[in-house]
Amino acid sequence: MFVLDNIKLAARNFKTRGLRTFLTVLGISVGIGTTLFLVSLGYGLQKILLEKIAKSDALLTLDVAPTNSSVLSIDEKTIDGFSKIKNVTEVSPQKTISSQFKMDDISSNISLSSVSGNFFRLGGIELLAGERFEQDNDAKVILSTGALTSLNITDFSQALGKEVNVTLIVPKGNQDGDQALLTDKEMVPLDGKFVICGIIDDSSESSGFLPIGWTKGVTPDSFDEVKVRVADRTSLDSIRNEIVDKGFSVMALTDTVDEANKIFSIIQIILALFGVVALVVSAIGMFNTMTIALLERTQEIGILRAVGATRREILFLFLTESVAIGFLGGLGGIIMSFLGARAAGFGFNILAKALGGKPVEMFFTPVWFVVFIFIFSTLIGLITGIYPAVRASRLNPLVALRYK
Repeated sequence: MFVLDNIKLAARNFKTRGLRTFLTVLGISVGIGTTLFLVSLGYGLQKILLEKIAKSDALLTLDVAPTNSSVLSIDEKTIDGFSKIKNVTEVSPQKTISSQFKMDDISSNISLSSVSGNFFRLGGIELLAGERFEQDNDAKVILSTGALTSLNITDFSQALGKEVNVTLIVPKGNQDGDQALLTDKEMVPLDGKFVICGIIDDSSESSGFLPIGWTKGVTPDSFDEVKVRVADRTSLDSIRNEIVDKGFSVMALTDTVDEANKIFSIIQIILALFGVVALVVSAIGMFNTMTIALLERTQEIGILRAVGATRREILFLFLTESVAIGFLGGLGGIIMSFLGARAAGFGFNILAKALGGKPVEMFFTPVWFVVFIFIFSTLIGLITGIYPAVRASRLNPLVALRYK
């Protein structure tokens, strides 16, 4: 018998025992579908998190700040030194300063970050609406949704283009140039009106961003943090070590991403184990089906042997049937997982919109995992069919023909 003959015989047997074959395939499909569904959920959650924090420029950026015990500070000279390090392509300093905003008759204290335009790109900061400022002297500000709420703006879509007055609250210094007590402040109003050009989605803090040119000569010369972008991933560790040796604290987003990937790998394994439980139960059902098929077809095996079928051909006949069941189970599982993920994602997004949230794609299935699950289900069919197939191939033709 050729391979085509085996497939025809297997198809015939599927038709004669249609309901049992369908239920066996359905059991495998449920196990495969559950595994794929849960693992896709793990990959989807990982993708959502990493898309929030991992932008291409941010992954190549180091966050440099003075250490708690360091007497060093970050000033213009320090920043110039960072920019001269080999394979450093950009630096972007940032300082935080208190401020008072006034819009019409409403005033609010807002914590401002004084930055350059490239700070947002290097930090992977996305705007909810509007655009970033580009020039260091632009009369523009970017505010968080929390800051807009403090200014009595509840319709954030109407905030863009509104004008505000900005007054910096600057710490005074003594005659030696040292910073005075935190309670010793002076109010420095900035000339002109500032336009709200962008909005950050952050309702937890009343904060914002101001072009760095407006604070030069007004606030202390030191900076709270500087972002250092390197040329490529291979230079990241060497540049970080060089900056650490200078006495500064350095953090890299890649560390956070690596830790997040490790955590999600564990989560995916746990979710996959839940699916494997269903898959094991399905495999046991398939093994039972193939064993019963062997008992029911004992006389058929005897007839095949009597007309010249070899043990090898009987073995391949049963293996073909078990592999076909595994293959169809894998196909059904992938379809079930896809439909289940679509339905669950649709329901979740409806709920998210009803609660004021944003729709997200909760499920993500890598192509390689779909291929793997296809091969895996076929292998399950092969493995569960080996024992019944071997047992069928070893039947004595005379005993098989007399079997009732």
